[in-house]
Amino acid sequence: MTLRYAPRPVRQPAPPVSEPPSARLPRAAAAAPADKRSLFERLVEFVSPGVDSKDELIRTLAQAEHRELIEPESRQMLEGVLRMAEQTAGDAMVAAPRMDLLDIESPYEELLALVIDTAHSRFPVFEGSRDNIIGILMAKDLLKLQRAPELNLRTLLRPAVFVPESKRLNELLRDFRSNRNHLAIVIDEFGNVAGLITIEDVLEEIVGEIEDEFDDKDAEHGIYTLADGSQRVAGDVSIEAVNDAFGTALPEEDFDTIGGLVAHELGRVPRRGEAVELQGLRFTVMLTRGGAVRWFRVARVPAPPAAEGAGVD
Repeated sequence: MTLRYAPRPVRQPAPPVSEPPSARLPRAAAAAPADKRSLFERLVEFVSPGVDSKDELIRTLAQAEHRELIEPESRQMLEGVLRMAEQTAGDAMVAAPRMDLLDIESPYEELLALVIDTAHSRFPVFEGSRDNIIGILMAKDLLKLQRAPELNLRTLLRPAVFVPESKRLNELLRDFRSNRNHLAIVIDEFGNVAGLITIEDVLEEIVGEIEDEFDDKDAEHGIYTLADGSQRVAGDVSIEAVNDAFGTALPEEDFDTIGGLVAHELGRVPRRGEAVELQGLRFTVMLTRGGAVRWFRVARVPAPPAAEGAGVD
């Protein structure tokens, strides 16, 4: 008897299933996003990680200026923006004793004279005491009284804005911009007037000192001649420049600026209108800001007249 075995069926291989390219990659490679940075960029980041503090960022800006990647003015402005967030209204304000205020009870002629002398565009107005600020007067509004004397000065006043000494400058700048206001009265924790601050004071913390109507960008060394023949001299002009311009021999060893020398002679920070005579020159304070003299009017002291009959036997 012959046994026969049936052949086993041959299994056909399953057709290949198409897979997306990401499925054929290792799991770690598929999950991680592609890093397009070069090896050099990753090495620099590993060796020099990003800044961790504001002081470190300021040092980085200084290094960038040293490597001539940014201009000095750009670095100073960026540093001003960074530091402004830490400063308050009390840091940049004009202190109350140096504020130029208008008395609501003063006659028109007196108010006009003060406006012309100080050359501000806005003035806090008080009634009774200097702590009682009742509003802000625009210098241009004062001219309305000249054409219509029957107007009441109170009707020309604009509301005063009061801010605490602790208000941050960045927040104050935001308020100035949103409210279209340029001046605020700073008060202390007891509600007394501590000073005033303007939008210009805030911006100067970022961009440095801003030229105003008293500044002449074409005047060399901050000294130029006025119509009456006297000279106008900036308070930060060097004593050397003053000596060269006037032929004097003011001491240059102990002080760098003429403002510092005049303050030393007075024993304090001079106020507007005060005058000091040095080596035949009379330095009269024209404008002060932030506790320093901005401009002097300098004129030669006239020689005393000779006595009649002097030298006659």
